Order: sequence, then C-alpha cells, then structure tokens
Amino acid sequence: MDQRVATRSDPTEQSVAPGSSPNISTPPGEHGSPQAAAGAANSPALTVDARGVGLTFQTRDGAVEALANVDLQISDGDFVSFIGPSGCGKTTLLRIIADLEKPSAGTILVNGVSPEQARLQRHYGYIFQAPALYPWRTIERNVALPLEIMGFDAAERSRRVERYLKLVNLSGFERKFPWQLSGGMQQRASIARALSFDPALLLMDEPFGALDEIVRDHLNEQLLRLWDQTGKTVVFVTHSIPEAVFLSTKIVVMSPRPGRIIDIIPCDFPRERTLEIRETPEFIKVAQRVRAGLRSGHSYDE
Repeated sequence: MDQRVATRSDPTEQSVAPGSSPNISTPPGEHGSPQAAAGAANSPALTVDARGVGLTFQTRDGAVEALANVDLQISDGDFVSFIGPSGCGKTTLLRIIADLEKPSAGTILVNGVSPEQARLQRHYGYIFQAPALYPWRTIERNVALPLEIMGFDAAERSRRVERYLKLVNLSGFERKFPWQLSGGMQQRASIARALSFDPALLLMDEPFGALDEIVRDHLNEQLLRLWDQTGKTVVFVTHSIPEAVFLSTKIVVMSPRPGRIIDIIPCDFPRERTLEIRETPEFIKVAQRVRAGLRSGHSYDE
C-alpha cells in the first residue's frame, strides 16, 4: 500500500518538527491536591478515558450514527480488545482515540490530554490491517521511517531498528524488501516500526485478520511476549473470539450500529500464557460470555 509521508493516515508521520525527540506527557493525577496524588498512586493511571462518546457521520443519504454513548476506561499496561459485528464502530472508536476521527458527542482523554495532543506528542503507534510498508524501502529503512521524520540521528536510528527488529524476531532480514517476506513477517515489521519511537500506547486495527490460522496463532503468542516485555498499553480490534480471549486483560463487546458497549469482560489469565489455555474451562467460560454478548447485541434495532 502506497502511503505518502504527509498524509494523516499514519500517526507516526504527522506534525513532527525535525530534530525533536519524543515527548512524554504527565499522567493524570500527577498534579493537583495531595489527596488526588495519593489516590492516583493506589490505582493505575488511565491511558484512555472516554465519557459519553458518540459519532454521527453526515452523508448524502442523511445522518449515520456510528457510535453512541461510549464510556470506557483503559488503564496503563492493559491489553484491551474491541470485538463486535462488522460495521459496529470498533475501528471508528480506535480512530477517535488516534485523533483520526473527531467525536460529535462526549469527551475523551489519551494519557491525560486530548487525542490531538496525544497524536502531536507521539503517544501512540498505529498498526493497520495491512502492513503498509513501502515496497522500494528495505525492512530496516521502513522501520526507520518515523525516526527519520522525527529527526533522530543515524546512530540512534540504527540502534533502535536493530533493537525492535530483534524484538519481533526479524534480525537478519534488515536488507530484505517487503515483497521478499511472508505476510506474517511483513506485519511483524510494521509492529517494529510502530514501536521504534517507543510510544506508550499501541493501537492495532485487526492486524492479523488476513493471515491463516497457523500464522495468526504464532503471531498471537509473539504479540503477548512483546506486550509482556515492553509493558505497553495495547488496544486491539478483532473479529475473532478466541483471539480476543487469548490476548486480552479486558474485552469490550460492542453492539451493531450505532456502536455501544454491551459488556466489558475481564480476562484474569496469567501474562505468560500459551495456546493450550484455550482448552481450559476458564477460557471457554470467558469465550461463552463474549459470544452471549454478541448474540444479545443483535437485539438492537435502531
């Protein structure tokens, strides 16, 4: 996919002054009264805080309500999956977090600031359904692209590219071109690119949806290890119930349009888990609750 550096579609490529370095925002609760600070110390800070968020698109055929009254809090270090039927607003909600869409109702904070500020301060990396790698750039130069735009010097770019390609098990493929790699390897390269400038938050829009089940299972395990090693907060869009249950600390079940949150399901599995956990009664119980939520959501007719 050919994406221009100046476009708004890739948040790693926007509004960055040459020579600047990544900014880090002050988490909510860092300022204010001693009581507020003490309360914040006893609970994780919020990476995402959405209150009454709605979005209505204006089209030639009239208004289309995509999201309605979404309340959602995501804590630092969470792995949260959005799941729901096609067209329910999962990606739309992800794009609102990324400041790629503006809500028409409600409020949302990302790391304690507006989504626009979070985007400009490079608080997140965005991973698309397709790898979106430039075919004329080698893998190392694709991963280095946001670092070039942000003004990192050559030595630092090289260090970071080496680190994150190693983290996604692509060491040795630095000089290959995207067309020389499998689909799963290309998607791992796109994850390395999103991690290259060390954002606190990863936004992942169904990144493994086009891959076969064997490759998808392998990447799910690798993504869990990556999440555990980096401590990032991850927001992940999927249509797969087993994938959502396997990966997540919390699953957000959404209704058909207009997208509402039907259920928020905790997944209290160990951070270090293998695919065999999918055969356990605990896993099956959570999967059944997700499925029940999706079925109940079809009763909406608005």
